Amino acid sequence: MSLPPLREVIARHGLSASKALGQNFLLDEQLLDRIAALPARLGPGPLDGQDVLEIGPGPGGLTRALLRAGARVTAIEMDRRCLPALAELDEAFPGQLTVIEGDAMAIDHDSLFEGPYAVAANLPYNVGTALFVRWMGAESWPPRWTSLTLMFQQEVAQRIVAAPDTGAFGRLAVLGQWRAEARIAMKVHRSAFTPPPKVMSAVVHVTPAAAPEGVSMKVLARVTEAAFGQRRKMLRQSLKGVPGALDALEALGIDPSRRAETLTIAEFCAVARALS
Repeated sequence: MSLPPLREVIARHGLSASKALGQNFLLDEQLLDRIAALPARLGPGPLDGQDVLEIGPGPGGLTRALLRAGARVTAIEMDRRCLPALAELDEAFPGQLTVIEGDAMAIDHDSLFEGPYAVAANLPYNVGTALFVRWMGAESWPPRWTSLTLMFQQEVAQRIVAAPDTGAFGRLAVLGQWRAEARIAMKVHRSAFTPPPKVMSAVVHVTPAAAPEGVSMKVLARVTEAAFGQRRKMLRQSLKGVPGALDALEALGIDPSRRAETLTIAEFCAVARALS
């Protein structure tokens, strides 16, 4: 079944992107198909026949691409203005789409699926980082999700994939890389969106990897929060509020006069392991 152009759907339903909800609609269908194809290209495999969670589908641009790729999509949308447009997709792809009206931050995503699922989303700017931290911060690993394919502001994307000893390296990089592989899969020009945001965007693709032995997520979170919370300070200052951290540095031979961004992810894991 051929679908009407997205611009036509938006006009017919009188939709406009809500600044309060952090919305920017993506209308380029070729670009959307390329995003939906990333799990096939970068792992874990094609979405055909797979369960996919989408957050903030809006008028359904990426939703269409995921459905065209053969995915069974569960979409969480809190903007009820978009529900009629999504209902049309349900008619076009019978049995493939489930729409849940609600706040993605308040819903247990695992409970929506019986087995593994992929996540794909043009994330609303105002909750993107919080959702990423939640997906990456699960205590049990590997997680139920098999991959994350997420649109972020380019600056946030660069912070997720940053290497140690760079200005962008911080908590998000440790979180994104200590037990997962994160990469920028593609950059997206601001002109691809309606309305165009002030900044460029990028799609980050994340797949789970083996977690280092003996490292507690909670402890690692506490260490990185303290270390990067005062990133201009030496570790002896920034970590003094974390019980046992300075002793761990000494035992591991890590110079306490270093700053947080100079530590490797393996060194952060070693500190967290010593405290776990």
